[in-house]
Amino acid sequence: MRLADFIVRNTEPILAQWEAFAATLLPAAASMDSLALRDHAQQILLAVVKDISTPQTKEAQREKSMGRAPKLINAPETAAQTHALLRARGGFSINQLAAEYRALRASVLRLWIDDCVLGVPDLEDMIRFNEAIDQAIAESVGFFNERVEQARDLLLGMLGHDMRSPLQTIQMTASYLAALNAGEKISDAAARLIRSGARMQTLLDDLCDFNRTKLGLGINITPDHVDLAEVFADEVDQLRAVHPDRRIDLDIEGDTHGVWDGQRLQQVLGNLVLNAIKYGAPDAPVQVVVTADSAEVRFEVRNSGPAIERPTLERIFDPLSRGEGGVNEKDDPGLGLGLYIASEIVKAHHGAIEARSDETGTVFAVRLPRHTSEQSP
Repeated sequence: MRLADFIVRNTEPILAQWEAFAATLLPAAASMDSLALRDHAQQILLAVVKDISTPQTKEAQREKSMGRAPKLINAPETAAQTHALLRARGGFSINQLAAEYRALRASVLRLWIDDCVLGVPDLEDMIRFNEAIDQAIAESVGFFNERVEQARDLLLGMLGHDMRSPLQTIQMTASYLAALNAGEKISDAAARLIRSGARMQTLLDDLCDFNRTKLGLGINITPDHVDLAEVFADEVDQLRAVHPDRRIDLDIEGDTHGVWDGQRLQQVLGNLVLNAIKYGAPDAPVQVVVTADSAEVRFEVRNSGPAIERPTLERIFDPLSRGEGGVNEKDDPGLGLGLYIASEIVKAHHGAIEARSDETGTVFAVRLPRHTSEQSP
């Protein structure tokens, strides 16, 4: 019996095995009834039957086996996509979702082989069946992943928005306590609150910036006429105050006036210098070198220390990626977003950022094109 006919005639036994396996996927399946456990399984099977019964070229079969079947414009969700959506809402993991298809593949082929004497045409059916299942897996996993990412991005956005108000209240209260001059203990406690609030604000800002980039909105910048010499001098002074035990040199040459978002570029420099402090040799200075010509302004942040390994260097601007072996990692509140956000800010200015590293140290180099008001990003 051809496989498509076998599936149609034995739909119920196949669905019973699907349901039995789905019931083992805990904890999500614990409270599901039979209908929920079988969610869209019959429609998925019918789609598979239709697929393996439809003549296809070898090229079309090959593409489908890799989950790259052509997508129809304005086509409704497939049964596999709807199944993925409901499984995601039901608390299933992506591994459990894929396991359902592995179990379905095994149960269908086992029942068919046990019931029939297979011939040469049946081998082609088996190949076509596996290709159809692979396509269904690709549709389900892709849709599942999209919905999980959307939920995560929404959560991050809500979290960032809702945390701002209580954090501002904490910072204002701490500043009020510091201004009371009510004794050393209260002043010290207020100072700790102010420092912790500033660190939390940095984390929150990084989280919100990361969420914007994941939503495809990019980093928000507000270009204006600024002098990067003043902007960078102010940032370096603040960093020196926070890290009095570290030497931070600033060397500026050329005209540093232009149209940029000064606050954002100050953030870039701060992130790069903090990274250099964290991973650089503590007895060597961090050097900030700024040069300019008529076309662009360039600045580099250099530190001495061990070379960054090439695999790490290649992904150094990836989000949520943190290097290992920092010599000053204690009390570090970072999320691993600093370099990623720095690179996104530079991109928003139509600039470029790169990292180089060897046995003498590491250099982060930024190039910023000059803009007039009309050309500003």
